[in-house]
Amino acid sequence: MDLGIALLVSAPVAEGGGLNPFNPTGFGGILWTWVIFLVGLPLMWKVVMGPITHALEARDEQAAQAIKAAEKAREETARAKAEVEGKVAEARAESARMIAEARERASAVEKQIVDEANLKALRASEAAQAAIAAERDKAIAAIRDEVVDLSMRGARAVLDRNVGGDDDRRLVSDMVGKLKAVSR
Repeated sequence: MDLGIALLVSAPVAEGGGLNPFNPTGFGGILWTWVIFLVGLPLMWKVVMGPITHALEARDEQAAQAIKAAEKAREETARAKAEVEGKVAEARAESARMIAEARERASAVEKQIVDEANLKALRASEAAQAAIAAERDKAIAAIRDEVVDLSMRGARAVLDRNVGGDDDRRLVSDMVGKLKAVSR
């Protein structure tokens, strides 16, 4: 095979024209460029394209992992958001319950205070009525004592004079009227 190529290459050189593989300005430059390229291609593939391909594949894998991680983070965020919204709803319900309980307790305390105030007012009223009754009884006793004193004075005045006269009747009548007025 090498002999065939050598004949092909040497034949036009012998005739004085044609294909000269060593002439860089003609077809020889193109031929050697292709030969060098084809010989260097496996080396370039191994040294340059392999690492580039591996780097691109690694980048694609990292991008895919980043997408998966972002998707997972989005799902976690959505789950956390739902959980937070649930806890906020629970907190609102709990605060509404606490407010309702506080209102009930305040109402109960208010009722208790009003009941205690009414009871104190009733006791104070009863005490005042008892004090009034006691003072009335004292006043009536004092008036009775005074009536007795007046009766005694009146009797002395009547006894010092003649009993049975018009003047005596008028005096006793006046005293009885005074006693009726005092007892009312």
